[in-house]
This record gives sequence, C-alpha cells and structure tokens, in this order.
Amino acid sequence: MQVTIVAHDVGSVGGMERQLAELVLGLRRRGHAVTVIARTCALPADAGVEFRRVRGPRRPFIVAYPWFMLAGSLALWRWRRGVVQATGAIVLGRVDAIAVHYLHQVGGVTPSRSTTLFRAHVKAAGVFKRVAERVCFRASRTATFVCVSEGLAAELREHFPALAARVVTIHNGVDTDAFAPGAGRARAAALRARLGLAEGRLLAVFVGGEWERKGLRAAIEALAAAREWDLLVVGAGDQRRYRELARALGVDDAVHWLGVARDVQPVYELADAFVLPSRYETFSLVTFEAAACGVPIVASAVNGVRELIDDGENGFLVVPEPQAIAACLQRLGADPQLRARIGAAARRTALAYSWTEMVAAHERLYVQLAGG
Repeated sequence: MQVTIVAHDVGSVGGMERQLAELVLGLRRRGHAVTVIARTCALPADAGVEFRRVRGPRRPFIVAYPWFMLAGSLALWRWRRGVVQATGAIVLGRVDAIAVHYLHQVGGVTPSRSTTLFRAHVKAAGVFKRVAERVCFRASRTATFVCVSEGLAAELREHFPALAARVVTIHNGVDTDAFAPGAGRARAAALRARLGLAEGRLLAVFVGGEWERKGLRAAIEALAAAREWDLLVVGAGDQRRYRELARALGVDDAVHWLGVARDVQPVYELADAFVLPSRYETFSLVTFEAAACGVPIVASAVNGVRELIDDGENGFLVVPEPQAIAACLQRLGADPQLRARIGAAARRTALAYSWTEMVAAHERLYVQLAGG
C-alpha cells in the first residue's frame, strides 16, 4: 500500500511530530511505501521514506501558515501517492483522511510573551486557524477525520455536525518500552546531580509549554501548602514571570527549571508525581508517558487524561486550583505505598496505548480507505 503523509514537521520536538514520525516508521516496518510532504522530516537516513520538502518560512505564523497551505497543496498535487492523510487544516484539495490533533474552535493559544505586538500576533493567528479549519474541514466532503481522543472527537462532532458520520478516534501511542519504570535510571541520577536536587525531597514534575493554559501557576502555588515537595518544570515559557511568582510565595528554592528537553524519560524516573492542571488538552501525550513510567498522575479531567485516569485508582483528577493539587500531593507524600500502588496501576493502564496499536489502527483505516 502507498501512503502520503502531509504535515508541517515530522519527527522533531513535540508530541504531534513524534507521533507522526512513529506512524511513518511503523508503516514502513509493515512494508508500506510512505511519502512525507513537509517542511522538515527528522527520520533516520535508512528509514526508506520518500521525503518531499516544502520550502518556506517557519515564522511568523501568519505568514508561514498560508504559505505552507499554498505550497503544500501544490506539492501534494504533484507528489501524492495512494492514501493521503493531512495533519489538520493545512492543505487545500482532496485528501482521504485528516488527522485532528487540536481543534482551534475550542482550544486557543495562550501568548508566551506579554508584549502587545506578540499578543496581537497570537490573536490574529488564532482567528486564521479557526477560519482555516472551517474552510478545509467543510470542503473535505469525503475525508475521514481521525481524532486523537474520544473527547476531541466529541468536540469535532459538536462544532461540525455535518462531519459526525466521518469522525473516528485513534488514540496517540506511547513507546511503552522506552517509557517504563527503571528505563532511565542512570541518566536520572546524572540529571539529579546536574539540577542539584536534594536527596529525600519529594519531586513533582510538570512538562509542557503554554504554561498559563497548562496550569503552571496553580502547580507552583500548590507548593505553598505542600512544603515537602519540590517541582521540576520542563519546557519553554515566560520563566522570569513564574520565577517571580515562586519568589513571592516563598517557594523559589523548591522550583527547578530544566527548559526544553529532547529526552524526558529521565525526568519521569526522578518523579514522585506528575502534575498537569491544564485547562484544555486534546490527548496530553506527556501524561500518558508519565503513566507508562509508573508515575502517579495529578491532572485535570481534560481530553485524553479522563480516558486514561480512573480517579483514585491510577491517578487523581483534580480541578485546576492550588488547594486541590496540594491536597493530592500531601496525600501522596504521606503514603509511599499509595504512590507505589497508584503508579503501578497507571503503568498497567498505559500499556493499552502502545505505538504498535496506534500504527495498526491507522493501517486498518488506510486499507479501508484504499479499498474504497
């Protein structure tokens, strides 16, 4: 079978890009011919993938997005092979499937910087994304829409009721071999020394960008009540702003900043809990990765997370407020056996969301579409 994947980027840092990379590699391992049409494609040289680069700017978004839509559409017309899947509303013309990793009709983007110009750019980009979704989705009269969680699929049906019969769910996958308890123990020890984390202190981990939407403020504020815990922040954001918040609360010594990390497995190895009090997610890959590593989850009941977590059994679902987060951390901190039980249950649940199953589900869909 021949498959063409269209995306902005494949295989770089980011949950969606990593999922696309594993989908492409998984299809190749199953013997299918794959063409990738994208700006960048960070795959092994021997992957056997035909890569067609779409050259153009990456920033600013309000220039890069429409540029790729036009250039990518032309590239697709020229190089399409077999079943075609686009990643979101990024090209015009006929495709067989559209992978929906984010619905901009529901989830906005929180500006990572506070300057007026940057906020105006983010607002304009949000408007463009919503319009592009309405145009591309409604124009795709025969495409199947592949959502990464049941919650996201429900949102798509609500905002685009005419598409309801063509909406399916294929959950994102997790590398349950790489993300496993003990898999990064040696690297974790080196990371602890590098960060200067004190032995014996409990460590909660927060992973992600868009810190305001993902609830970093509430996670830091929770430390004021859960004094036995440290917090490790992984990802990019307005660090100065949140450092000032931690300083004002008197918990600045308890907050550690790692920045963007390509290898996050050692981070989970260090963690006694994973905290993500986000206001909106579509799947939250980092939560599934932490669960696969056997880390107790403290997260808000957003898309994907509520499909993974059974409250009190393999994690805790909380309202994204400091008091609720602190209460869960205090409970976990007081009972090592509870941490072990909750973490083991999280690992067992995450095993159902493997990369192998994700690739197999896409293969079944493509066979069906190719037959049609």
